[in-house]
Amino acid sequence: MTGEASKAQDIFQDTLREAAFLVANREPPADRYWFFREARWRCLDVVAQGVQPEHATNESTELSPKAPEQIEQLEPEQLAIWISAAPEPQRSALALYYLDEFNYREMMSMLGLKLTDLSRAIASGRREFQAWLNTTVPAAASE
Repeated sequence: MTGEASKAQDIFQDTLREAAFLVANREPPADRYWFFREARWRCLDVVAQGVQPEHATNESTELSPKAPEQIEQLEPEQLAIWISAAPEPQRSALALYYLDEFNYREMMSMLGLKLTDLSRAIASGRREFQAWLNTTVPAAASE
């Protein structure tokens, strides 16, 4: 999220120190998502202090039934780079969505979003991703 490994490592260490401090004061993190939320907010704070990319209007298109085949042709780094360029909270929502490890309730808890906001971020991000995917990895023509 920060774009720099050293910043990410510092944030990770700061988050662990905060957790240790809380435990030492008998105030352990409330749930298992605390670490993710805390690290995410710290990352967003660091990014907000740095140079921000220009937010361009991204093209969007309807999702293609061939999207899974198109995604399989991508290098994992290509997907990561595309997602990392998305604005917040869309970036975090898409990252969690494509990890395919969390249900919507867990994602809402980690991101601090309501269902409608999470749904909107994922839906618009997927449509923008499909437009990019169509130019990067065109779907094979129907036979």
